Amino acid sequence: MRYLIRAIKYFVYFAVILTITMAIMAALGLVDPDPQVMFRDGWKSVWQIAILFAVVSLVYPMTGFRRQEAIVPGEYSEVRDKVVKFMESKDYVLETEEGEIMTFRLRSSLGRAVKMWEDRVTFIKEPGGFVVEGLRKVIVRLISGLEYTFRNESDDNYSK
Repeated sequence: MRYLIRAIKYFVYFAVILTITMAIMAALGLVDPDPQVMFRDGWKSVWQIAILFAVVSLVYPMTGFRRQEAIVPGEYSEVRDKVVKFMESKDYVLETEEGEIMTFRLRSSLGRAVKMWEDRVTFIKEPGGFVVEGLRKVIVRLISGLEYTFRNESDDNYSK
């Protein structure tokens, strides 16, 4: 169900962006506001664009979201506060915590809107670290930073 909702969100998002872009162009006098004149094949082109948006909207949720493992050594009770502090430094706030599962959301309403309210990042504790779920480009960046932070912290402990 979540997949279908995401696909619909992206379709609407693409349609809104195209509509706004075309409205701005028509308001500036760059194109005629009549779709029969604006597009080469008139309304037929509008339907072709809608079909293209539908296909992209159906494919993107499969490629845009993922689960990836983050290597974070230590027990949950030892690393929990450090993970929360790290996420807060990245402008995320702890939304829910159930057992060893933490869910974060962006603090900024604008950031959440830009990501179409798909800003949730979930950390699931597993032996050796966490499994992180969320937008692909977001979790890759977060996992890289989190592993770097914990790696440097453990290197500092060994050098003492």
